[in-house]
Amino acid sequence: MTKLRVGLLFGGRSGEHEVSISSAIAIAKALSSEQNASKYEILPFYIQKDGRWLAGEVPQKVLGSGIPLVESQQPTPEESQIQSPWQSQGQVAEVDVWFPILHGPNGEDGTIQGLLTLMQVPFVGSGVLGSAMGMDKVAMKMAFAQAGLPQVKYIALNRSQIWSNPCVFPKLCDEIEANLDYPCFVKPANLGSSVGIAKVRSRHELEAALDNAASYDRRIIVEAGVTARELECAVLGNENPKASVVGEITYESDFYDYETKYTEGKADLLIPAPIPDNVTGKIQEMALQAFAAVDAAGLARVDFFYVEATGEVLINEINTIPGFTATSMYPLLWDHSGISFAELVDQLIQLALTNRGVGV
Repeated sequence: MTKLRVGLLFGGRSGEHEVSISSAIAIAKALSSEQNASKYEILPFYIQKDGRWLAGEVPQKVLGSGIPLVESQQPTPEESQIQSPWQSQGQVAEVDVWFPILHGPNGEDGTIQGLLTLMQVPFVGSGVLGSAMGMDKVAMKMAFAQAGLPQVKYIALNRSQIWSNPCVFPKLCDEIEANLDYPCFVKPANLGSSVGIAKVRSRHELEAALDNAASYDRRIIVEAGVTARELECAVLGNENPKASVVGEITYESDFYDYETKYTEGKADLLIPAPIPDNVTGKIQEMALQAFAAVDAAGLARVDFFYVEATGEVLINEINTIPGFTATSMYPLLWDHSGISFAELVDQLIQLALTNRGVGV
């Protein structure tokens, strides 16, 4: 049987470069498992932090070591066989199906999906629209509101409003305080893994957080704080997706920041979440609604707030390329739902091959 050549695309230019490598290592292992080895051949492609695409031995070395390529390890021109960052490797033409596992900007936001669409080769995950809406928190929340999904109060801002003249900025802060109060969260609209996010409790902290968020992104969102449990649900499929069991994240830090997410022992995952059955059902239904609202495909993890005191469930966000390591919530949720990591990777590739509206 001829093996399907899977272009495993990882690394990237975002701040989640290292997370992408970890996800790619886990996926490569699953593709090489006894269950999948006879079906798939891995063609790894590593995108350096400067945007250069590398194929062949270099990506294999990065997958083997788990360490990003540093300047002293840069390949020679003969090894890279490219002259400019955007130029791809010759092996690109050999790929039957792409598996992009690029987290954050330039990977999860529709940019790489647009390139893969132009290649006319199937790829795992959402297309341009679903990826872009899933990445931009402002567009995402607008889509959720249109779908009637309840969410926390928020205000969307532009960098120009924050970096305006001294007369306008105080009025902007006054508006935020009047509508959202403290504590509230300031977030760049287009970054993942809690990069650039701050929890603020005073005018001084608010001003500093807004300035910091504006340094990361042109679009910023400020959300009202809520006392709630943080629950997550995984979605798998295309036109008829299914929802996994619900999981819960618990942690001791002030909020689920980058350090808490990626430092072992800082957070605990409870699967399934100890919540009433009716809440589980509601979250699963809302996860599927959110998936459809942004036109997602293949996979997504949808995050929620559960206000236990009132029984209210609020949607937080959707991630169209969630973390995919062996200890990440997305594959763990499916493992507890009866789909192993290796089987999950196989199903995602098969979904890519059948999703004519996205990949081909």
